[in-house]
Amino acid sequence: QVQLVESGGGLVQAGGSLRLSCAASGRTSSTYAMGWFRQAPGKEREFVAAIKWYGASTYYPGSVKGRFTLSRDISKNTLYLQMNSLKPEDTAVYYCAASNRVPSDYTIATNYNYWGQGTQVTVSS
Repeated sequence: QVQLVESGGGLVQAGGSLRLSCAASGRTSSTYAMGWFRQAPGKEREFVAAIKWYGASTYYPGSVKGRFTLSRDISKNTLYLQMNSLKPEDTAVYYCAASNRVPSDYTIATNYNYWGQGTQVTVSS
């Protein structure tokens, strides 16, 4: 089992920045990939970013590419999401996810088997 705890959410004005953190504990040695998804009210969960935990390859959708940057500290078992140039449409609950298998598609939520509780990000206009 892997436990994930997110932090760093909050309220920010459009154009501002936030840094989310996801601390992993438990059987983290088996982690293959980690990522972030978000879900706004009334919408489906949306892929935000993913990383091969030991290979460091990163994946982003076009909606956040160039604004969001994913990084990780293996020694701390922590994943970070630096979010710059935030827009009101980035408002959502952000969830950290982990997989102990090779995802067939990093953008699909069902390919991750561990999830955090989520952290709220609100961007005001």
